[in-house]
Amino acid sequence: MKREIPPLMWLRAFEATGRHLSFMKAAEELNVTPSALSHQVRQLEEMLGQKLFVRLNRSIRLTDAGTRCLPGLRDGFNRIADAMAQVRPAVPVNRLVVGTGPALAAKWLAPLLYKFVDAHPDLDLRIAASLAVASLERDGIDVTLRFGGGNYEGVVAEKLMDEAVAPICSPAFLAQHPLRVPADLASVQILHDDSLCFVDGAPGWREWAQAAGVPDLDVDRGLRFNHADHGLDAAMEGAGIVLGRRTLAMRDLNAGRLVLPFEVSVPVRNTAVWLVYRPDDQGRMTPKVHAFRDWIFTEVQAEPLPF
Repeated sequence: MKREIPPLMWLRAFEATGRHLSFMKAAEELNVTPSALSHQVRQLEEMLGQKLFVRLNRSIRLTDAGTRCLPGLRDGFNRIADAMAQVRPAVPVNRLVVGTGPALAAKWLAPLLYKFVDAHPDLDLRIAASLAVASLERDGIDVTLRFGGGNYEGVVAEKLMDEAVAPICSPAFLAQHPLRVPADLASVQILHDDSLCFVDGAPGWREWAQAAGVPDLDVDRGLRFNHADHGLDAAMEGAGIVLGRRTLAMRDLNAGRLVLPFEVSVPVRNTAVWLVYRPDDQGRMTPKVHAFRDWIFTEVQAEPLPF
């Protein structure tokens, strides 16, 4: 009798959750929401007919079934990664692969990269932009910019920029819709960056309205975007006012393409943009990673934070 094989995403969700013993950390690694990841694990449990985790108030632990299953799955994923590494062509020593999210690549990193290329013409720079959290070893990434808490195993993480959110719109929109006090937002279109739902405890319009002293503001209306840069682009075209992330909006704000109608901002606590890399066998940065690290910190220091 042929055994039923569960979908790979269910197995990956279970393996990551079992390794971290945290739905939140596993969801961050796989770049899905904790609720979506929990649902995938429950689907696997339903297919197997038994629980894999004991869900406690503030933690989880493996059941006997989960404990038996996890080592084999972990070994299987490692074997898959090893098999792919065997057929992957040798990487030239001068190739530098930088991983990042698509929004940060589009709104901040990509427009600056010509400076790095000019300064280091000997390096073959490649940008790997993906919503998935890159594995430096498995995906052949030398260094990555990661949005999260900074507690990553087996790598070095250096904080680049803290994150915060604030209402952002175009100068033309503000001229057409004068916003003198936060309560004036009731009369204009608001835009939502739903990508913040991936961040535990990240503030949204409701938290900003509370901080701005207008807790009764209707913040459930308006257009929603699941990519942060799409919301900023819509705001730049005059579609409305978005609660935008500082790290993604700062170049447009500093250039005057976007403006801040109010001074109130809300920090995204315990979350920042991190420079993440894997040290070599001697625990040091490789020369090409060192070059990128020095360059990007110089760029961060040169770009004034708008709020």
